[in-house]
Amino acid sequence: MALFTHLHVHTQYSILDGASNIPKLIDRVKQLGMEAIAITDHGNMFGVKEFHATALEKGVKPILGCELYVAKRPVGGTSVKEDRSGDHLILLAKDLKGYHNLIKLVSLAWIKGFYYTPRVDKEMLAQYREGLIASSACLAGEIPDEILNGSMASAEKALKEYIDLFGDDFYLEIQRHETHDPEADRGVFPKQQLVIEGIRKLAEKHNVKIIATNDVHFINAEDAEAHDRLICINTAKDIDDPDRLRYSRQEYLKSEEEMRMIFSDIPEAIDNVAGLVEKIGEYNLDHDPIMPDFELPEGFSDENEYLRFLTYKGAKERWGTLTDEQTERLEFELDTIAKMGFPGYFLIVQDFLRAAREMGVSVGPGRGSAAGSAVAWCLKITDIDPIKYGLLFERFLNLDRISMPDIDIDFDEDGREDVLRYVVNKYGHDKVAHIITFGTMAAKGAIRDVARVQKLPLPDADRLAKLVPEKPGIKLAEAYSEVPELAKERNSGNKLIAQTLKFAEVLEGSVRQTGIHACGIIIGKESLDNYVPLSTAKDTDLYVTQYDGNQVGQVGLLKMDFLGLKTLSIIKDCVENIRRSRGIAIDIDNLPLDDMKTFELFSNGETTGIFQFESTGMKRYLRELKPNRFEDLVAMNALFRPGPMDHIPQYIRRKHGLEPINYILPVMEKYLTDTYGITVYQEQVMLLSQELAGFTKGEADNLRKSMGKKKKSIMDEMNIKFREGCKKNGYDEAIIDKIWSDWEAFAHYAFNKSHSTCYALIAFQTGYLKANYPAEYMAAVLSRNINDIKKITTFMDETRRMGMEVLGPDINESNVKFTVNKDGNIRFGLGGIKGVGESAVLQLITEREQNGIYSSIYDLVERVNLNALNKKNLEAMAVAGAFDCFDSISRAQYFATDTKGLTFIENLIRYGNNVKTIKNSSQQTLFGEAEGFDIPKPEPQACADWPKLEKLNREKEVIGIYLSSHPLDDFELEIKTFTTATLADLQNLSEYNERDVTVAGMVIDTKSGTSKNGKPYGSFTLQDYTDSFRFILFDKEYLELSKFFTIGYYLLVKGMVQKRKYRPDELEFRIKTINLLSSVKDELIKSVTININPQDISSEMTHELMTLVNENKGSTELRFHFWDSEDKISLSMFSRSIRVRLNNELLAFLDDYPGIDYKVN
Repeated sequence: MALFTHLHVHTQYSILDGASNIPKLIDRVKQLGMEAIAITDHGNMFGVKEFHATALEKGVKPILGCELYVAKRPVGGTSVKEDRSGDHLILLAKDLKGYHNLIKLVSLAWIKGFYYTPRVDKEMLAQYREGLIASSACLAGEIPDEILNGSMASAEKALKEYIDLFGDDFYLEIQRHETHDPEADRGVFPKQQLVIEGIRKLAEKHNVKIIATNDVHFINAEDAEAHDRLICINTAKDIDDPDRLRYSRQEYLKSEEEMRMIFSDIPEAIDNVAGLVEKIGEYNLDHDPIMPDFELPEGFSDENEYLRFLTYKGAKERWGTLTDEQTERLEFELDTIAKMGFPGYFLIVQDFLRAAREMGVSVGPGRGSAAGSAVAWCLKITDIDPIKYGLLFERFLNLDRISMPDIDIDFDEDGREDVLRYVVNKYGHDKVAHIITFGTMAAKGAIRDVARVQKLPLPDADRLAKLVPEKPGIKLAEAYSEVPELAKERNSGNKLIAQTLKFAEVLEGSVRQTGIHACGIIIGKESLDNYVPLSTAKDTDLYVTQYDGNQVGQVGLLKMDFLGLKTLSIIKDCVENIRRSRGIAIDIDNLPLDDMKTFELFSNGETTGIFQFESTGMKRYLRELKPNRFEDLVAMNALFRPGPMDHIPQYIRRKHGLEPINYILPVMEKYLTDTYGITVYQEQVMLLSQELAGFTKGEADNLRKSMGKKKKSIMDEMNIKFREGCKKNGYDEAIIDKIWSDWEAFAHYAFNKSHSTCYALIAFQTGYLKANYPAEYMAAVLSRNINDIKKITTFMDETRRMGMEVLGPDINESNVKFTVNKDGNIRFGLGGIKGVGESAVLQLITEREQNGIYSSIYDLVERVNLNALNKKNLEAMAVAGAFDCFDSISRAQYFATDTKGLTFIENLIRYGNNVKTIKNSSQQTLFGEAEGFDIPKPEPQACADWPKLEKLNREKEVIGIYLSSHPLDDFELEIKTFTTATLADLQNLSEYNERDVTVAGMVIDTKSGTSKNGKPYGSFTLQDYTDSFRFILFDKEYLELSKFFTIGYYLLVKGMVQKRKYRPDELEFRIKTINLLSSVKDELIKSVTININPQDISSEMTHELMTLVNENKGSTELRFHFWDSEDKISLSMFSRSIRVRLNNELLAFLDDYPGIDYKVN
């Protein structure tokens, strides 16, 4: 075995600087025969836990460390340019004490010392030096830097300080990166040689040992070029930029032989490493669960005792007089919780949920297996009675599976932060943290990143990335096997393409950035930096763990998920809307679960906007199922997913008596009767295994878990045990075989009933509100989806289908969010106007509610605080149409300037402020009135109103959507007549494969360029009511159709969905023709047929029709079809001499006149 160990090593967690994948790094260490290796990432411990576990698993000794930045001055004071980085210093943990001190230092570097980089100072080093080994690091270390500056005295002074701190545990570190390339060796190598010379003198004088390192940044020598690209990605430079940062390409994991050869003149630098490694012990990073302290109220000294008290108090509130079954269930659960040591967990959760409700925060009914706990139900942690719905506690906790409880909690979006703030205030800022996440380069992203620095033309980069299949987590190696064309590109004659794929494969999986877990929160017993390294993040005041969600649990910390659920916000908003519009208080937690209007809504499939029930497929099945009980919703929620979906038709047939319900054994009926004999839930298998084979609760849960994880070895063990138990109970072997084979198939789709029940309850609540209070509910839905153009369009269509209008903002009717007006229509909220602050809106609404509606724009500016409702707010409101209720003034007039160059809005603000000044001064006078003084009102300038399109575009800028109308409304006939799909439909091209498709929309973006072959290409993005889609054209097709590539054009695009010529596994929309929508009536409509019942013909109608026909002569043939419904006689005629132009005026007449219908061809 090799004696040498690499002690200065950067992994991928030295973000966009290190390229060493940890498992591959450890594998290479094993190949080289080395027994140990260190991790020393820049300023962080992100990879330490993964590194430690991987190394131990592969039989390599892990040495945990970090390359810290040491500030030149004490941190915490005013930082200047010189403090931006800090001197590098390698620290390695000798033992568990050293590991915890390393955690302290790295955490302090982020929390106290961050300035461009996380920094510590020497005072911190002195405080937390115990158990740590230090070395002088690379050229960026303090001692090497002083040597390079020619100040040996300063270098010696620094050395003495480090000796005072670390004694014999301080080492002088040397590196040599000679490339034997004269050009490359002009930079780093001579500096390293100079530093080595100085370090040897210092080592001899002060009897300090020298160690050799290689500052490893990548694994193999051949990875140097990929690493070079990584540095370019990090620094946003091109590979051919002469001024970019360059490494020597020697920073790979060298063998002991290579290192001995490099330092053959200083062999002790290699030999000393073994002595250092011997100082380092092995220690365990994992820890049993560490529960935070919960402060017990007076009169209680034991957490189990207090939990029991609260549980039975809640049980009486929930159930009244308890049955034996309920008492037995609570005793079983409390006993299990006590034995597992988790009473504090339940107390903590119930406490912050109680606080949440007191703060008015909406709390979900539960999610996941926690809903199986009767204790949680009694504590109001969940809102589903587990006994009533057959939910199992052992699915959540059991003594045979020791693991931390995991209760995920849903809050309304606005209230989540309030609850988090409560937890921080109660337990302390140092005891609560977010959980870090790591964003990695996926296959497509790696290709695009490398292509950018390689300067591979964008069309080629785009083409390569699109060849990678759309599959979560797919690797390039897998993509090559699935897509032969992509594999072929690895040997492309185009060197840039081949290199891009080569380097992308090395770099994929590299950590690209850190983030914050969307909902994960850690709560500690003591300051969290006693257990886990901490960092900071820009978008939160809380600390952030440096270990990810799985790892924080392994070190014993309590993880909870605080989720912000939009649906809870919608429910909360809707309840408030109902209170405002109808004066009714809705108790959302106690709705009648047999409400027939709600089940009618589900049975009709009218579930747009209903939680988890709004997909097209779900609506279809609901119409067939016609659910009439809550249990049907629970089952559909579980069944509507890949796999179990195949059983929905059978479930429907059995519910309606179209298929007999058969049970393999009569005893199975009591567990399967709710689902008509079909096994839908994991809990059903758990209960049946106990009933049939005598499984314990823990064994039943183990069976459930092995099925869900598809663990064959455990399933085989369970199979034997199940058969033995069934035989013991006298069941036939053939029947046992049948049951087990059904369960094995079931394992592929089994679902958690606890979770399904909780979310079915939320679905029922939303369905109840929509069915009984439709306007209030849709107003809430629209408010919470205002920034999603695709969803808002769908919900506005649904609102109109329900017979309600969505009206623009109005200064006299709107509130902050969408609300219901006195006519039962929905009014856009003033808070949804961009550029208008909520505080300004609230002030405006308060004044309106206290002193009545605003009679004019002058009344408005006289009454409101114009510091809060400023010029920017007023302008945005005017553009949005909020002042349209003052119909004597057009939107354009608010912006028209007078002779002094002032807009009407500016003059209004002056006027309003003057009125307030006079009023305030008059209150100071003896009589309290400014008699005889009248301030003249500014007059709006006469000007034409904005054209319709300009008005709509300006409106969209401040509202985010086309609300009062849509630019495409003018082309309703063309779109209705000629399109065969929407742009939303094109998101799934496979449904239109080998079919002609026509779409319409407006151009919102265009791009053009030239390929590497010198051929032109371009793209345009089309948007309709539903979505947008990008069309790409090349070469001749582009040149022919590029005249349509103009933003603001309205187009009708005909084409065909087909396989790509060179990539048959991909589909494309191949354009055939493009027409301007404004020309479609003239170019594509050949004739119009007017259908008339002779009884409806009048002289008034014929006169009006002939007038319009004569005024709108064109090229479209005019046809008439007369029919008599009584005599069943029809007559068709056409005009030989008159041809018309179908403009909006003529179409409006045909649409609106009673008794007339028409059709175009």
